[in-house]
Amino acid sequence: MQALIPINIVIGDRTYRIKINPTDEEAVRSTLKTINDKIIEFKTQFAGKDMQDYIAMVLIWYATQPQNAAANPQLEKEFADALLKMELQLDKAL
Repeated sequence: MQALIPINIVIGDRTYRIKINPTDEEAVRSTLKTINDKIIEFKTQFAGKDMQDYIAMVLIWYATQPQNAAANPQLEKEFADALLKMELQLDKAL
């Protein structure tokens, strides 16, 4: 098990100090870039809102993106196995 490393992250206009696995740093920084880019995009589309509103909009957008569902291959395999079992049961019932 690797030791966690502390990093500073910025979401919107706030800085947070978190600890992560060194192997996850690139993914975390890439995700933060996507989130902050979307915040800027929403700020230009929806003027007059406060930062919390923009962050909420981005979180909803990010959570519903199709690539996020496929980011976990184990979960994807479990879904595929479950669908195959259901298909086999339906074929037997007919």
